[in-house]
Amino acid sequence: MKRYGSVIQVKPEMLEEYKRLHAAVWPEVLERIKSCNIRNYSIYYKDGYLFSYFEYTGDDYEKDMALMAADEATQRWWDVCKPCQQPLATRAEGEWWADMEEVFHLD
Repeated sequence: MKRYGSVIQVKPEMLEEYKRLHAAVWPEVLERIKSCNIRNYSIYYKDGYLFSYFEYTGDDYEKDMALMAADEATQRWWDVCKPCQQPLATRAEGEWWADMEEVFHLD
């Protein structure tokens, strides 16, 4: 299992919409997330930033992320969520959410 953390800004005028969307994530999107070996997935908010945490339990992360990205329901979900978000200027090329470095973990 590997842990992942990432961060993105939320547009202030879109925060309530983002919360509304995530109060009722589409079932097919949730199933795709699970089928791609993601567990213990949470998104937190603070001062204009969204922090995402999840655990990956599979053995081919790139393959599973490609399957998720190719999924039609997931693509539609991203299309409604992306207008709420503002990527960080410091993100790596190709990232929407910026990956974070884990600096501490206690089991």
